[in-house]
Amino acid sequence: MFTFRSLPNRSRLGPAFSLSPLDQRVGRPRGENSNGEMCVFFRHLVPPGTGYSGRSQCPMGAGRALYQSIAIIAAEELPSDWKREKKKMPIPRIAVGTPEEAIHPGTLKAALAEFISTLIFVFAGQGSGMAFSTRLLVFRVAAGKLTGGAATNPVGLIVAALAHAFALFVAVSVGANISGGHVNPAVTFGVFIGGNITLLRSIIYWIAQLLGSTVACFLLRYSTGGLPTGSFALSGVSVWEALVLEIVMTFGLVYTVYATAVDPRKGSLGTIAPIAIGFIVGANILAGGAFDGASMNPAVSFGPALVSWSWDDHWVYWAGPLIGGGLAGLVYEFFFISHTHEQLSSADY
Repeated sequence: MFTFRSLPNRSRLGPAFSLSPLDQRVGRPRGENSNGEMCVFFRHLVPPGTGYSGRSQCPMGAGRALYQSIAIIAAEELPSDWKREKKKMPIPRIAVGTPEEAIHPGTLKAALAEFISTLIFVFAGQGSGMAFSTRLLVFRVAAGKLTGGAATNPVGLIVAALAHAFALFVAVSVGANISGGHVNPAVTFGVFIGGNITLLRSIIYWIAQLLGSTVACFLLRYSTGGLPTGSFALSGVSVWEALVLEIVMTFGLVYTVYATAVDPRKGSLGTIAPIAIGFIVGANILAGGAFDGASMNPAVSFGPALVSWSWDDHWVYWAGPLIGGGLAGLVYEFFFISHTHEQLSSADY
């Protein structure tokens, strides 16, 4: 627990420091400051009186960060062995979370938002695939009959890609301010691996996403007169080739999420995050849909598999996206996100 020594003489104090975020979404600050000599908080060890803040990005969609200003002891009071202490006090990136987080209203609202967003996405995406399946539905158009499965028919593949892109754009947009609009266990896993949300919140998101996908598939089956939902299957590729496809496609998806929604330097780029995320999913469906369905999302694969009870090669649609999402989170977090301290503006103190 942090305790800060109160010094009445303002001239002996360093500039104010902005701490963000100070909540359970990213793990509480860890370290010691019992003697007012140094401050350790999320990902940063800050020496007293340096005039720099330890700002960190607000996790994707975790809501509003809590900000607090404190006074830091002047630099001349810096312990002589500070460098040694710095080495002894590493700050872990991954936070487990606390039991209180599981029942916090913000967490429950975020879980409900993930459930609804995933339901919206899977209902539209899976519905488009059902509509173009030769065993389910045949559309009559002016030129004749449009038949063929969405995975093999070029027109069906394009329609499926557009349906998924548009639906994901909407699903991410409506959930972004509440939960972050992950809509995908692989995205949640990638954001967790990067240290942006807790393990507990990740598990809660996963449960909500899987339930949303399952409910969407049951609703589709009921509303289409009992037609079976199409499960993901391999076509002309081995399980290992499909695994590589899923890894690469999901890496591109989660990398896009980091670049447009997680990176604290995104600026105005954040406004087009839902569009960019939808576009990369649509493009990947055009690239890999004919081979393995281009899932990139364990929830999208789980719902249809459960409702139709078809589990052939199902592990590929978990292993591939989770590996790809985790790699993207690690690569972007460690190589492209700057964790150096930035100087506070005069408006902050």
